[in-house]
Amino acid sequence: MVNIKKFVKNAIFEDNGRGDLFFDIAPKGRFKARVIAKDNGVLAGVKYAKVLSKAEKFDCKFLFFDGQYIKKGDTIAKLEGKASILLSSERTFLNMLQHASGIATMASKYAKLLKDSNVVLLDTRKTRPLLRNFEKYASRVGGAINHRLGLDDCLMLKDTHLKTISNLEEFIKIARKRISWVTKIEVECETYEQSLVAMKAGADIIMCDNMSYDMIKQISRYRDKNHPHILLEASGNITLDTITDYLDTGIDAISSGSIIHHAVWLDFSMRFD
Repeated sequence: MVNIKKFVKNAIFEDNGRGDLFFDIAPKGRFKARVIAKDNGVLAGVKYAKVLSKAEKFDCKFLFFDGQYIKKGDTIAKLEGKASILLSSERTFLNMLQHASGIATMASKYAKLLKDSNVVLLDTRKTRPLLRNFEKYASRVGGAINHRLGLDDCLMLKDTHLKTISNLEEFIKIARKRISWVTKIEVECETYEQSLVAMKAGADIIMCDNMSYDMIKQISRYRDKNHPHILLEASGNITLDTITDYLDTGIDAISSGSIIHHAVWLDFSMRFD
C-alpha cells in the first residue's frame, strides 16, 4: 500500500503543480458528483482511486469493484466533498480508472479465450516507464498473471543476452551459484535446435519466440520425453485472432505485450448532481 500512496501523491502533484488556480476561489460547501461509464468493459483502478479519495479527503463510494463488468451509462461511483477538492482531483481520479480499466478489459478478452484450457496467460515488461506496478495490477484484474515484474525476479536470457554468452551450459552453472535457489532461469529460443541446447543446459523455462505451431509441437514432444519438468512459453506477435491456435501445441503459458500496450482507455466522466 505504501507504493500506491506514493504513486497517487506523485500523480496529484503532477496535475496540481504549485496549486489548482480554481482552488482558493471555488464555491464553499459540499457537493455531490457521480462517475459515469461511457464504454462497456472491465473496471479496474478502484484500489488506487480509493487511496486518492482518502488522501484528498473526499467521500467516495464505489458501486462496482475491480474486475466487474460495467456497461455504458452505469454509475461507477458516488463522490461527495468540497468543490475545490473534487475538481482538483477529477482528472487524476478518472485517468487512473480509465487507464486501468482499458488494460483490464483487454486482458479479459485474452483470458476468456484461454478459460477452458490449462494454458496460463502472461503479460510482459512492455509497460510505460514508472507505471509498471499500476499497469500490471490492471492486467491481473483482467485475468492475466504477471510475468516478470522486473529484472530481479527471474533470470531471462533473451537473444541479445545469448549473443554475449559463448557456452550456455557453463553460464547457467555459474548463474545457479549466484542467484537465489528458488529463482528460475528462462531462455528465449527461436529454433528447435536452440531449444534443445537450452533444455540440456539446464533452463527452467523455454520461451518459444515467434515459432510456428508445428515447431512448438515438436519442442513440446521432446520436452515431454526428455525434460518434463521444463515449462514452455509461447510469445511473439500473439493476438486475439491467433491465440487459440497455440492451445494444442503443448505449451504451458502464452505471453503477450498487447494486453498492456494495445489496450485502449475506457471513457468515464464525472458529473455533479
